[in-house]
Amino acid sequence: MIMPEILQEFKERMKLGDEEDENLTRILIASNLSLMRICGDYDLSLDEEFKELVFERARYVYNDALEYFQANFLTQINDLRLAKALEEIPDEGDTNETI
Repeated sequence: MIMPEILQEFKERMKLGDEEDENLTRILIASNLSLMRICGDYDLSLDEEFKELVFERARYVYNDALEYFQANFLTQINDLRLAKALEEIPDEGDTNETI
């Protein structure tokens, strides 16, 4: 779900009016889902780096240049993917075992 404030922020960034809201919402949803599948489960309203990446992918889609997105943002994609993977590794000092 794309919150109205996320859509508004994207429109302001792209300098777009209200006439394309439905199309932009579809683009943002697809971009969010695609990047969550690649990078992990991030929340657009809480993670500015992930939101930035979603906006960039949506910009590429809007401008019919999606084929260039992954190559141009591979470092950022990998950074988010790695950060999410590291979050999921249990801390070695965090054992709940009792001896």
